[in-house]
Amino acid sequence: MVLDDKFVHLIAGGAGGTAGAIVTCPLEVVKTRLQSSVASFNVRRSIVVQATPASATPPPYAGVNFCACGVSASANPLQAKSGLGIIGCLRSIIENEGPWALFKGLGPNLVGVAPSRAIYFAAYSNTKSFLNGVIRPDTPIVHMGSASMAGFVSCSVTNPIWFVKTRLQLDQSKAGQQRLTVWQCLRDIVREGGFRAFYKGITASYYGIAETVVHFVIYEYVKRKLRERRGGCSCDTKTTRDFLEFMLAGAVSKTCASMLAYPHEVARTRLRQPGNKYVRFWQTLFLVLRQEGWRAWYRGLGTQMVRQIPNTAIMMSTYEAVVYLLTKDRYYDDVDDDEEYEETSVEK
Repeated sequence: MVLDDKFVHLIAGGAGGTAGAIVTCPLEVVKTRLQSSVASFNVRRSIVVQATPASATPPPYAGVNFCACGVSASANPLQAKSGLGIIGCLRSIIENEGPWALFKGLGPNLVGVAPSRAIYFAAYSNTKSFLNGVIRPDTPIVHMGSASMAGFVSCSVTNPIWFVKTRLQLDQSKAGQQRLTVWQCLRDIVREGGFRAFYKGITASYYGIAETVVHFVIYEYVKRKLRERRGGCSCDTKTTRDFLEFMLAGAVSKTCASMLAYPHEVARTRLRQPGNKYVRFWQTLFLVLRQEGWRAWYRGLGTQMVRQIPNTAIMMSTYEAVVYLLTKDRYYDDVDDDEEYEETSVEK
């Protein structure tokens, strides 16, 4: 059975996104909490807070065990730093909330990642095919236009799912306590601002399209350069080396893109967290800058790098592998048709 190209890219994109989301979900939880201003990593060891006179009003964080991979008990928790590290953050979540807390938000992630990536890759592929027929094919302009359209369509359709996922990841119910469920989360969001509330942070996602543009432009460039080093071979049969190159191209491109466009992720998380402190994209960025400094724009970047490299490598290699598996029969059918045509011509 030969599938239409649209369905091939839908299936491949969904499979790639699902594989990457499952493997890297714990790091996604850590990254989201680092980006937020309402979440912390509480550790069970005691933290000595400088004593205050009895007559003085204690600070709001006095007596609280803060340790948020960038948050400590000294000075303002939003500005201070500690050296807990990614492993310490993961251990803190397990100790306080249980091991399953590392997979908070995985349900909405799995519900959303398949259609999101499927829509993205389908839109990217179809836009790319259209632009290749209108302007000079396979140029950076084609890749930028394709990635922009794919990002816009994907963000617009799936933003409510990512909103719910972020709220679930910010829930810090202790082990043994009743955790926030998807239905409770949905009810709370509707109560806060109606159905329009599900699209809080979408402006930050639109600005984040720049990240996907940079990602795919670099991805196509690296993939082309690796192919040129092999003598420009574009064989239909894929080898292990091909998929290793896809993984390398995906990891390099996503790392560069994330480092350039990371602040939009911090703004998006702040817009999605509970409360009305953050209301618009630029207002959020400037407020974070004024209250916490420019370093807060990059809070959680290290975790993002650790997460994105395997996530993107797995996603892109799975995508390319599924595309290959679903289209290789088409290649062999074409070969058989050509051989049959040649045999018929010889007989004539």
